[in-house]
Amino acid sequence: MGELVAADLDELRAFTARLRCVEVGGDAGLGIEWLDAIEALKSVGCAVQAVITDGVATSIRADRRARGLPRVEWDRGIASQIALARRESPNRGGRHLGFAQALVHEMPHTLALLRSGRLNEWRATLLVRETACLSAVDRAIVDRRLCSDPAILDGVGDRGLIARAKTLAVELDAAAVVARHRKAVSERRVTTRPAPDSMAYLSVLMPMEQAVCLQATLGRDADSVIATGNSGGRTRNQLMVDLLFDRGTGRAAAGGVPVAVNLVLSDEALLAGGHEAAQLQGFGPVPAGIARQLVADAVDGDTETSLRRVYSCPQSGALTAMESQARTFPKSLRKLIDLRDRTCRTPWCDAPIRHHDHIRSRRRSGETSVHNGSGLCEACNHAKEGYGWSARPVHNPGRTHLIDVGTPTGHHYRSTAPPLPTSAHLWAS
Repeated sequence: MGELVAADLDELRAFTARLRCVEVGGDAGLGIEWLDAIEALKSVGCAVQAVITDGVATSIRADRRARGLPRVEWDRGIASQIALARRESPNRGGRHLGFAQALVHEMPHTLALLRSGRLNEWRATLLVRETACLSAVDRAIVDRRLCSDPAILDGVGDRGLIARAKTLAVELDAAAVVARHRKAVSERRVTTRPAPDSMAYLSVLMPMEQAVCLQATLGRDADSVIATGNSGGRTRNQLMVDLLFDRGTGRAAAGGVPVAVNLVLSDEALLAGGHEAAQLQGFGPVPAGIARQLVADAVDGDTETSLRRVYSCPQSGALTAMESQARTFPKSLRKLIDLRDRTCRTPWCDAPIRHHDHIRSRRRSGETSVHNGSGLCEACNHAKEGYGWSARPVHNPGRTHLIDVGTPTGHHYRSTAPPLPTSAHLWAS
């Protein structure tokens, strides 16, 4: 980027004024192109803001150092100036400053991807956040491996992006990730904050295995209440809240059969001290050491545990088969799809899987198979059935499952299933 000049600033403000005058037209396809272009513009603007933010901070520090001010004064108030310019709180100004410094000095590929319009500010922030515990050298490796090629994160949702960054962080410095996890566990807490319409948010920061188990238990028991006809017209979400309150205040206790919490890890990580991250269904990657501890705690305690073999391609890590413990194929097939897809397969959607869908519909002779099946959230499945939508599985030999999604305006997007954990020696061979 060239040196900042007043003429460029005037041109930017003139363009902003023109953009305010844009009106909606009748061409939906052109409208989609406008949305795409404006999203790219926002990302480019965020990248430039980051570069300018770092430049402002550097300039102010240099001026104060040249004036002979003590070191403690060099950074004072810089974040507040950034916040005022962006019409935000000083706390957010500090975050923007830290974000800018990380991008400019340690994550050039992320900055370049943001500047190209292929990555937005929030997703860049997630990458900065998930690599904060790493050294500058390791952070640069994550930056290069995830953002040097725009296709790597294309179609990957926020949770998938977090999962990939965490997995690489564990691979590069498992000790730092475990230390960060232990510190986070020590900061577990319960908080409340106001919500609209005389409601409130109750937030619980707790270890992921406890949160996943709690969510699964509430969901299981809510489904049981609905199945017995005792819901009183309440929805599943309403029942889960009521059950949480009843049990939290001591009015009721949990009962019924245990819930299953699926932890997927390679045999090497489980039995041979491997370092590749495991996958906790409904949460994401878990450092191998923590995963082994979860398994050990479950085996040593009163928790019922079972082991199910899952088979993956040694080259790509794609899920190929699963040992069945059920009597009927459809149940095993749904479980296989859940483990392969993890979350909704619509590009950039990370919602939990609610429907197991035929990619090529049955009315178009689509077979009931893992290749023609996908996990979707309810909203995406309903949208897919709308006029003009299309989807088809793409033959992708030796690689992970691939779907082509077409929209009514003629645009196409690709969805790639995430790979399973694979023993490190298979990748090296």
